[in-house]
Amino acid sequence: MSKSLVIVESPAKARTIRKYLGASYTVKASLGHVKDLPKSKMGVAVDKDFSPEYRVIPGKSKILNELKKYAKTSDNIYLALDPDREGEAIAWHIYEELDAAPDKIHRVLFNEITKKGVFEGINNPHPIDIKRFESQQARRILDRLVGYEISPVLWKKVRRGLSAGRVQSVAVRLVVDKEKDIEAFEPKEYWKISADLKASLPPEFTARYHGTDTKKIEVNDGVTANTIKSEIEAATLKVSQIDRKERKRAPLPPFITSRLQQEMAKRYRFTAKRTMMIAQQLYEGIDVGGDGTVGLITYMRTDSVRLSDDAINEVRDYISSKYGEDQLPAKPNVYKSKKSAQDAHEAIRVTSTQYPPEKVAGYLTKDQLKLYSVVWERFVSCQMLPAVFDQTVVKIEAGRHFLRVSGSVLKFPGWLAVVDQQNAAPLAKNGSKDDDDSAAELPVMNEGDILTLCNNGVMAEQKFTQPPARFTEGTLIRELEERGIGRPSTYATILSTIQDRNYVEKDEGRLYPSELGVIVTKRLVAHFPRILDVDFTASMEESLDKVEEGSQDWVALLSEFYSPFKDEVSAAFKNMEDMRSLTKETDEVCEKCGQQMVEKWGRNGRFLACSAYPKCKSTKEIGTDGKPQEEVKVDVLCDICGKDMLLKRGRFGSFLACSGYPDCKNTRSMPTGINCPKPGCSGELVERRTKKGRIFYGCSEFNKTACDFVIWGKPVKEECPLCKAQFLMATGSKKKGRTLKCVSEGCSYTKTEAEEV
Repeated sequence: MSKSLVIVESPAKARTIRKYLGASYTVKASLGHVKDLPKSKMGVAVDKDFSPEYRVIPGKSKILNELKKYAKTSDNIYLALDPDREGEAIAWHIYEELDAAPDKIHRVLFNEITKKGVFEGINNPHPIDIKRFESQQARRILDRLVGYEISPVLWKKVRRGLSAGRVQSVAVRLVVDKEKDIEAFEPKEYWKISADLKASLPPEFTARYHGTDTKKIEVNDGVTANTIKSEIEAATLKVSQIDRKERKRAPLPPFITSRLQQEMAKRYRFTAKRTMMIAQQLYEGIDVGGDGTVGLITYMRTDSVRLSDDAINEVRDYISSKYGEDQLPAKPNVYKSKKSAQDAHEAIRVTSTQYPPEKVAGYLTKDQLKLYSVVWERFVSCQMLPAVFDQTVVKIEAGRHFLRVSGSVLKFPGWLAVVDQQNAAPLAKNGSKDDDDSAAELPVMNEGDILTLCNNGVMAEQKFTQPPARFTEGTLIRELEERGIGRPSTYATILSTIQDRNYVEKDEGRLYPSELGVIVTKRLVAHFPRILDVDFTASMEESLDKVEEGSQDWVALLSEFYSPFKDEVSAAFKNMEDMRSLTKETDEVCEKCGQQMVEKWGRNGRFLACSAYPKCKSTKEIGTDGKPQEEVKVDVLCDICGKDMLLKRGRFGSFLACSGYPDCKNTRSMPTGINCPKPGCSGELVERRTKKGRIFYGCSEFNKTACDFVIWGKPVKEECPLCKAQFLMATGSKKKGRTLKCVSEGCSYTKTEAEEV
């Protein structure tokens, strides 16, 4: 009996595929990439046609040896890595490492991890796509050249530890430029005029001022607004025109990667990284009970809205049986992908309509169910008829002025029968948004009817135009997509990287450039205008696509890029302003020696230093308001010298430092005032951070004794009513609602606090 080896990326994917293929197949996971460029050096021989120096990733030798062992006893080897450029690169590197005859090794693609999808892939093997691999390799080398050439400039001129990225730095620039637009924005006055009206029959409604009979008028000053208000109040209000028409709203296309990330950000405030992690789980397979492990959605990295004929036929049968023939168009709805789309895979869809969300809800986590439901809604609804609304627009005469109101009533639900209308439909249940964003449920009216003022009568409200909104993760992804920057597989990495590097900060879901992000971007734009140019970055993405298509040579592409880039790097080393040597005089006086203090730039940003340095080493922090922060003493004594401890802020947040610095350099993590609950431990809970910056709370004696107590939520000094524990753990926030939970073993107490209004 012949034996075959199938190599995939993750153990979860391997388990699902193993179930379908049976005993004649051995399925093993590579756990992602097995080879990469070295971290300790550039790893690219620029003078040898950009030849890369790939090395086996530390810790992957054992995995490769195991794959080689199984390869020796297998008649066929199937490289079933993810169906994208990244997967092609992993497949090529494994191919290079396996000691097997080339004719035994086959590349297979699984668009969906179902029995049908797996056997479809196995039965249609093909050689590794060398052009696709070269495209990924060119991208990797480009990113390495930019990162390893520009980063040393930033280390020397700004501060050590900084880094730059070919695409990430452009994303930061977009956030910085948005902030500049907001700061430069000058609000303009305008006036909103409206009237509360009633007809002979209810309900009452509000109409908006439109202008005169000949033109629409924008009201920009109070004098004009109050004049119009007075004239409307004195006039007879008469229905002059009623227009009734049928309005259709077409269904939305199935998801591509960026649109799914945007939708999850809008509905549930998911980060792009979180969305992709959950989508990966649904793609690789979930145990759904009697049917075992099943891949519930198709491959989630795609820029195509194309659907397979089988998928369309299946969902049309489902719509017909579930919602009726009258909800089904005569022919399938066809959607067009963007011109820049690679169209390598189908759109993101559910793999089978036999698994509606309510059927699999018990097998999914809350996050998995949210994402699966969103994909389900979009896939099913995209093949249904448009929704139909009866729209009424009423024009109301008031002397020489006219008011306007519109309302819509859902006549035929079509695709809206499937979706969550709160999230997906801007048309209200009993009304619609008109051009002025007003909505109304309208009474029965006829032309010539006289209306009367009610409630607030005529209102003239002063308004001001608002600055452009800051990016959210979803809107930044849309901006990147529309400008052709990055590709579906890169958006989540871009967003997480620029935040991890502290170039961009997130507050209440909005993205703000950090001071560091602004400083670095300013210098990069000045000295690397080509790299930071949005259009250039987009054109580079197109060139990488051409490498995959075979119409562009990857070495020639890199050569064309590198020659001017090398000159830019050399010039930046010479000409970029050195932040560390820049000082700015201030009015602050050193408390220790009386000399003037100057503003400097250090590893943690701006700070004040005594101008008498090095004789006087006094420093002060500068707060987010740009003003010097006074030293704050806390009720804690230094356990080394006994002096008061001071509250300080560093690159990883708040901490305590001895006031006797520099004679005593003792520091401590932020205490919570709550004792460690572990029996026999004398420590207290303090705030700590992981290497990636995530906050957790652990015992202060963690490094001194065997105490290993840690929790991921914030401890709150509130006694547990069940077990009398001295504190509860909080998750969430007071503003958005939080949950308090007892962490004592065996205690199940939880309390949910309402969201602040």
